[in-house]
Amino acid sequence: MANQPVTTRIVLASRPVGKPVTANFRLERETLRDLDEGEVLLQILYLSLDPYMRGRMDDAKSYAAPVEIGGVMEGGTVARVAKSRNTAFTPGDIVLSHSGWQSHAISDGAGLRKLDPDAAPISTALGILGMPGFTAYAGLRNIARPKAGETLVVAAASGAVGSAVGQIGKIFGARVVGIAGGPDKCRYIHDELGFDAAIDHRADDFQTQLASACPNGIDIYFENVGGHVWSAVFPLLNDFARVPICGLIAHYNEDQSTSRRSDQLPAVMRAILRKSLTIRGFIQREFADQRPDFYREAGKWISEGRLRYKEDIVDGLENAPDAFLGLLEGQNFGKLIVRVAQS
Repeated sequence: MANQPVTTRIVLASRPVGKPVTANFRLERETLRDLDEGEVLLQILYLSLDPYMRGRMDDAKSYAAPVEIGGVMEGGTVARVAKSRNTAFTPGDIVLSHSGWQSHAISDGAGLRKLDPDAAPISTALGILGMPGFTAYAGLRNIARPKAGETLVVAAASGAVGSAVGQIGKIFGARVVGIAGGPDKCRYIHDELGFDAAIDHRADDFQTQLASACPNGIDIYFENVGGHVWSAVFPLLNDFARVPICGLIAHYNEDQSTSRRSDQLPAVMRAILRKSLTIRGFIQREFADQRPDFYREAGKWISEGRLRYKEDIVDGLENAPDAFLGLLEGQNFGKLIVRVAQS
């Protein structure tokens, strides 16, 4: 075992109560076993950090099983095949995997997708050409169904999903209003990404600015946030508005047992009935059969300069917990990725 690689990994040390803290994570090292026939050894190059990971830290019913105490934090990764006993992969292949927060992993090859480093930067497989980009595409195509001239509002608009939603919405012909936190993010989505309007949700007159930016109401609201952003959007929804619900990051750290938030359900239900609203939560994997369409169309839009992206890269696996905690507070600017090793 002397020549076997040692993996560095970050595991869930304890379940958070409310807002996570660094003590909820633990860094460990482990010597990996020999490969069995059909397996490959992966060296992780990039790790994706995404808001959904907060839900995996809780032992609560959800669409996916929680991370076990002592288990490796889960996440999408781009990796290099370091060793192979699988005829489908050779050392040096770059693959998309779901290896989690660790430096090395053993895989039986199931679920690995080879990437072409000459087609696009390999980190984009975790962002604009990966799960976040496809989430935007699937939510728009299947639930929002934007029509030319409609007003589309997207929350967390400078993030990995929101920035793609706005740009693809523009490609589909919608008028796009982005909501982001802070003047720098607002300038980015307006000046660089071409959103028609950008509203800072931290502004004292946020609700007034949003209403002014949507004089004809809102036909589509792509929900990533919840909280006071939803409260400002809700009265502006038009009849037959569509609301794809992708995330509710404003509520992820709430302690549900002590929450005293007023019951908004009756008002929401009345509006759904009165305005014939469509409000639908979704998980991108529901539309997995559309991924080939997405890869083809998104690749074309990127080459044409119609779909742009920004990455926020943090170096070092040991910095993943702090980077993730910052993500939950909106401190990242663009798709948050940890560079685990040099590619």
